Amino acid sequence: MSPSTPRGARISHVGLAVRALAESAPFFQKVLGLSEVPLDDSDGAKIRGFDASGSLVELLEASDPASPIGKFLAKRGPGIHHICFSVDDLDATLEKCRANGVALVDDVPRVGAEGKRIAFIHPRSTGGILVELSES
Repeated sequence: MSPSTPRGARISHVGLAVRALAESAPFFQKVLGLSEVPLDDSDGAKIRGFDASGSLVELLEASDPASPIGKFLAKRGPGIHHICFSVDDLDATLEKCRANGVALVDDVPRVGAEGKRIAFIHPRSTGGILVELSES
């Protein structure tokens, strides 16, 4: 497949809400042997990333109880927070969402923890699952 050939949507990463990075990270490093990927903190969360054979696992610890991760942890406890799909053209995908009545959390893309353009889809449009879209 050439670089200009669209690849379609694919799993980029899974975001896991955790109470404490220091308690959760050793499992991914020492037991699973995943190497750490440097990520920026974002949206009121401290983030540590781990490479799982090309897919990323993001551990998300709230740095503020009022942040999205803080609210998630208070309501649901630790667990899967979101799944992210990489898309070839984020703007076109968001337009498809709008055309199909999909509720967006982010009407306009923003920069995420990996430095890529991202946007979140509201869970009411995806069967209760928070979906993030990331531009390849």
